[in-house]
Amino acid sequence: MIKPKHNFFIEKFFEFYTFRLIRKNFHSVQILGEYNLTNLPILLLSNHISWWDGFWSKYLNTKIFKHKFHFLMLEHQLKKYWYFQYTGGFSIKQNSKSVFESLDYTIELLKDKTNLVLFFPQGQIESQYNDHIVFRSGLKRILSNIQNPVNLVFQVNLIDYLNHKKPSLFIYFLENLMEKTTIDEIETKYNNFLKNSISIQKLIHV
Repeated sequence: MIKPKHNFFIEKFFEFYTFRLIRKNFHSVQILGEYNLTNLPILLLSNHISWWDGFWSKYLNTKIFKHKFHFLMLEHQLKKYWYFQYTGGFSIKQNSKSVFESLDYTIELLKDKTNLVLFFPQGQIESQYNDHIVFRSGLKRILSNIQNPVNLVFQVNLIDYLNHKKPSLFIYFLENLMEKTTIDEIETKYNNFLKNSISIQKLIHV
């Protein structure tokens, strides 16, 4: 397993690059949600709709949460794009015993109130029009082994062009105090939030 090695200068460059990339490619960005549980580690669960998703979560964290950013990458991808290791990336190798090491490392990260871990529960890129996400089993191991309070944040990313040449990005988020509950209940809660976000999005017009 490849662990993150945060580097201040590389992280600052990546932050600058993220903001520049988003400003260049999107007409506007709207963040919709309230952040109150400020003294807790964050497990950020996001829908996975594009290549952009990690950048959008990085943007959200920089703007709102301001935690130490971490994210899982497939091991062969992290070896190829090695510099992500210095911005919070750590590896997971599917269909391998080492996957448990990566999941247990996620649990360790979430003991520190300054950390945020981004996790895509569906495990693959799907259309933003999919309003029901099926959670993969890895998240169950994480949630069932967390012993300390954690801010479980749902993130939903949606894009619309409306009357602009470039798309506008809408980031919806909802925080939940991590409670002893089942993965099925959390999956239901997330999908209800996803459906509600899409319903709000449908009301936008020009």
